[in-house]
Amino acid sequence: MQHQRLLIQIEGAIIAAFAMALEYIPHTVGPSAIEVSLGIIPVVIYSLRRGAIPGMSAGLIWGLLDLILRGLGNGSVLNAWQGLLEFTIAFMVVGLAGIVQRPVQVSLQQQTKVKTITFLWGAAFIGTFTKYFCHFLAGAVYWGSYAPKGMNAWLYSLTVNGGSFIASFVLTGLVLCICLAMVPKLYLPKDMAFHMQSEK
Repeated sequence: MQHQRLLIQIEGAIIAAFAMALEYIPHTVGPSAIEVSLGIIPVVIYSLRRGAIPGMSAGLIWGLLDLILRGLGNGSVLNAWQGLLEFTIAFMVVGLAGIVQRPVQVSLQQQTKVKTITFLWGAAFIGTFTKYFCHFLAGAVYWGSYAPKGMNAWLYSLTVNGGSFIASFVLTGLVLCICLAMVPKLYLPKDMAFHMQSEK
């Protein structure tokens, strides 16, 4: 049991580091401030594999890495509360995608592909929406002064973060479905994956 817990923690740390590495790939859409967060993808996959709590832990590590490696250096932290919301909570809640872990794994074992795909898109929605809802709140409350002259801060934040949410959601959902087609065992712990293979 202790060995299993350690394995999950190590796996989560690796996933967080991978998510951080993906953030260095240029991911701005067009001339706007809309961004696609590539790091969401491995954290959602890990959450579906291990559950919401390990997923949130991996998300928190990812957020702290992003805070240290990028946030503090490029002026993305305005104050402690904004930093807490955008670099800890926003990244951590991506792991909530793991609340559909069991339905995904059960439908995988039952080989009901349509149901599995539906749950995967649900997980993609949960992971991306919760993250960008936090950024939406921070954008309106803390970044409102950067809105174009005469534009409401809430509307500006909704435009930027809503666009980022849609782009990240679509990409995450597509990648999850591609992984389902190519490596379905990715969503299962090793023992469940072995059991699934032996049943074929």
